[in-house]
Amino acid sequence: MIDDDVDTVEVFCEYLDIKNITVLGRGYSGKDAIDLYEKLMPDIVLLDIMMPEYDGFYALEQIKKINPEAKVIMVTADRTYDEERMLRLRVSAVIYKPYEIEGVIETIHKVYDGVSMIPQ
Repeated sequence: MIDDDVDTVEVFCEYLDIKNITVLGRGYSGKDAIDLYEKLMPDIVLLDIMMPEYDGFYALEQIKKINPEAKVIMVTADRTYDEERMLRLRVSAVIYKPYEIEGVIETIHKVYDGVSMIPQ
C-alpha cells in the first residue's frame, strides 16, 4: 500500500489484514512504490495518485516498465483523474476515497483473478 498519508496506510493495511490479505510492503511516495515493487514483486499494488514529489502516475509508469503485466489499483479522492493516461498505462482498477472496505476487498479479488475494473 502506497499513500503519502501514514494514517491511511496503517488503517488500510489493518483492514486488509483482517480480511486475510497479506500486505508485503508499505510506502509513502511514488519512489517508495518503485523500490518496494522491485524488491517484493507483489501480486497487486495499491497506489495513491496524488503524492508530493513522485506521484502515483510516475510510480505507475516505472512499475509498468519493470513489469508491463503488473496489477496496479490506483486509490484517489480525485474524481477528475487523467482517464486517458490510466488506460494507456493499463491500470487495473480505481478505488475512490472514502472507500467501503468490502468494495475494496471485492476489487482486489477481481484484479487478482485477472478482471480489469477499468472500461476499455
